[in-house]
Amino acid sequence: MKFKNILPVFLLLISLSFYAQGKKMLEKKEQIFALKVAFITTKLSLTANEAEKFWPVYNAFEDKQFELKHEKSTAYLKKIDDETLNKMSDKEANSLLAQMESTDEELFQLRKKLVYNLKGIISPIKIIKLRKAEEAFNKKLLQQYRDKGRRD
Repeated sequence: MKFKNILPVFLLLISLSFYAQGKKMLEKKEQIFALKVAFITTKLSLTANEAEKFWPVYNAFEDKQFELKHEKSTAYLKKIDDETLNKMSDKEANSLLAQMESTDEELFQLRKKLVYNLKGIISPIKIIKLRKAEEAFNKKLLQQYRDKGRRD
Protein backbone atom coordinates (compact mmCIF):
# COMPACT_ATOMS: atom_id res chain seq x y z
CA MET A 1 0.00 0.00 0.00
CA LYS A 2 2.73 2.44 0.96
CA PHE A 3 4.67 1.55 -2.19
CA LYS A 4 1.71 2.66 -4.32
CA ASN A 5 1.79 6.05 -2.59
CA ILE A 6 5.55 6.44 -2.85
CA LEU A 7 5.90 5.34 -6.48
CA PRO A 8 4.27 8.43 -8.08
CA VAL A 9 6.36 10.75 -5.90
CA PHE A 10 9.49 8.79 -6.76
CA LEU A 11 8.72 8.94 -10.49
CA LEU A 12 8.04 12.67 -10.25
CA LEU A 13 11.39 13.24 -8.55
CA ILE A 14 13.20 11.21 -11.19
CA SER A 15 11.53 13.08 -14.04
CA LEU A 16 12.36 16.42 -12.40
CA SER A 17 15.96 15.28 -12.07
CA PHE A 18 16.14 14.40 -15.78
CA TYR A 19 14.50 17.72 -16.67
CA ALA A 20 17.03 19.62 -14.56
CA GLN A 21 19.93 17.71 -16.14
CA GLY A 22 18.55 18.40 -19.62
CA LYS A 23 18.18 22.07 -18.78
CA LYS A 24 21.74 22.20 -17.44
CA MET A 25 23.04 20.52 -20.61
CA LEU A 26 21.17 23.04 -22.77
CA GLU A 27 22.52 25.94 -20.72
CA LYS A 28 26.04 24.50 -20.96
CA LYS A 29 25.68 24.12 -24.74
CA GLU A 30 24.46 27.72 -25.05
CA GLN A 31 27.35 28.91 -22.87
CA ILE A 32 29.88 27.05 -25.03
CA PHE A 33 28.29 28.47 -28.17
CA ALA A 34 28.51 32.02 -26.78
CA LEU A 35 32.19 31.47 -26.00
CA LYS A 36 32.75 30.11 -29.51
CA VAL A 37 31.04 33.12 -31.08
CA ALA A 38 33.24 35.51 -29.09
CA PHE A 39 36.36 33.47 -29.85
CA ILE A 40 35.72 33.32 -33.61
CA THR A 41 34.66 36.96 -33.83
CA THR A 42 37.90 38.00 -32.13
CA LYS A 43 40.13 35.69 -34.16
CA LEU A 44 38.58 36.80 -37.47
CA SER A 45 38.39 40.49 -36.52
CA LEU A 46 34.93 40.64 -38.08
CA THR A 47 33.52 44.08 -38.81
CA ALA A 48 29.92 44.74 -37.80
CA ASN A 49 28.85 44.40 -41.43
CA GLU A 50 30.74 41.12 -41.88
CA ALA A 51 29.40 39.71 -38.60
CA GLU A 52 25.83 40.56 -39.57
CA LYS A 53 26.17 38.48 -42.76
CA PHE A 54 28.58 35.85 -41.43
CA TRP A 55 26.73 34.52 -38.39
CA PRO A 56 23.46 33.44 -40.07
CA VAL A 57 25.47 31.46 -42.67
CA TYR A 58 27.79 29.97 -40.06
CA ASN A 59 24.93 29.13 -37.67
CA ALA A 60 23.05 27.30 -40.44
CA PHE A 61 26.23 25.34 -41.14
CA GLU A 62 26.69 24.51 -37.45
CA ASP A 63 23.07 23.34 -37.10
CA LYS A 64 23.31 21.06 -40.13
CA GLN A 65 26.70 19.75 -39.04
CA PHE A 66 25.34 18.98 -35.57
CA GLU A 67 22.38 17.18 -37.11
CA LEU A 68 24.60 15.07 -39.33
CA LYS A 69 27.11 14.21 -36.64
CA HIS A 70 24.66 13.47 -33.87
CA GLU A 71 21.63 12.03 -35.60
CA LYS A 72 23.21 10.00 -38.39
CA SER A 73 26.45 9.13 -36.65
CA THR A 74 24.68 8.15 -33.44
CA ALA A 75 22.42 5.82 -35.40
CA TYR A 76 25.30 3.76 -36.73
CA LEU A 77 27.55 4.11 -33.71
CA LYS A 78 24.91 2.20 -31.73
CA LYS A 79 25.43 -0.64 -34.17
CA ILE A 80 29.13 -0.95 -33.48
CA ASP A 81 29.30 -1.86 -29.84
CA ASP A 82 31.65 -4.84 -29.35
CA GLU A 83 28.91 -7.44 -29.03
CA THR A 84 27.02 -6.33 -32.14
CA LEU A 85 30.22 -5.82 -34.11
CA ASN A 86 31.43 -9.35 -33.36
CA LYS A 87 28.14 -10.79 -34.64
CA MET A 88 27.99 -8.61 -37.76
CA SER A 89 28.26 -10.21 -41.18
CA ASP A 90 30.54 -8.81 -43.89
CA LYS A 91 27.46 -7.68 -45.80
CA GLU A 92 26.16 -5.75 -42.77
CA ALA A 93 29.63 -4.30 -42.16
CA ASN A 94 29.89 -3.14 -45.77
CA SER A 95 26.48 -1.50 -45.48
CA LEU A 96 27.54 0.26 -42.28
CA LEU A 97 30.80 1.40 -43.90
CA ALA A 98 28.81 2.82 -46.81
CA GLN A 99 26.60 4.76 -44.36
CA MET A 100 29.67 6.10 -42.55
CA GLU A 101 31.31 7.14 -45.82
CA SER A 102 28.08 8.80 -46.92
CA THR A 103 27.94 10.83 -43.71
CA ASP A 104 31.60 11.82 -44.11
CA GLU A 105 30.90 12.91 -47.69
CA GLU A 106 27.87 14.94 -46.56
CA LEU A 107 30.02 16.68 -43.94
CA PHE A 108 32.67 17.41 -46.57
CA GLN A 109 30.07 18.81 -48.99
CA LEU A 110 28.58 20.89 -46.18
CA ARG A 111 32.01 22.40 -45.43
CA LYS A 112 32.53 23.15 -49.15
CA LYS A 113 29.14 24.87 -49.27
CA LEU A 114 30.07 26.95 -46.22
CA VAL A 115 33.31 28.09 -47.85
CA TYR A 116 31.49 28.92 -51.07
CA ASN A 117 28.83 30.93 -49.19
CA LEU A 118 31.41 32.76 -47.10
CA LYS A 119 33.49 33.88 -50.09
CA GLY A 120 31.02 36.69 -50.75
CA ILE A 121 30.99 37.75 -47.11
CA ILE A 122 34.56 37.59 -45.81
CA SER A 123 37.99 37.40 -47.41
CA PRO A 124 39.66 34.07 -48.26
CA ILE A 125 42.22 34.79 -45.55
CA LYS A 126 39.44 35.11 -42.96
CA ILE A 127 37.93 31.83 -44.18
CA ILE A 128 41.26 30.13 -43.52
CA LYS A 129 41.45 31.89 -40.16
CA LEU A 130 37.96 30.56 -39.41
CA ARG A 131 39.12 26.97 -39.85
CA LYS A 132 42.15 27.67 -37.67
CA ALA A 133 39.97 29.38 -35.03
CA GLU A 134 37.53 26.44 -34.95
CA GLU A 135 40.40 24.02 -34.38
CA ALA A 136 41.95 26.25 -31.71
CA PHE A 137 38.61 26.63 -29.93
CA ASN A 138 37.97 22.88 -29.96
CA LYS A 139 41.49 22.23 -28.69
CA LYS A 140 41.05 24.80 -25.91
CA LEU A 141 37.66 23.32 -24.95
CA LEU A 142 39.09 19.81 -24.85
CA GLN A 143 42.02 20.97 -22.71
CA GLN A 144 39.66 22.65 -20.23
CA TYR A 145 37.61 19.44 -20.07
CA ARG A 146 40.77 17.41 -19.38
CA ASP A 147 41.94 19.88 -16.75
CA LYS A 148 38.55 19.76 -15.04
CA GLY A 149 38.70 15.96 -15.00
CA ARG A 150 42.05 16.05 -13.20
CA ARG A 151 40.67 18.34 -10.50
CA ASP A 152 37.54 16.28 -9.76
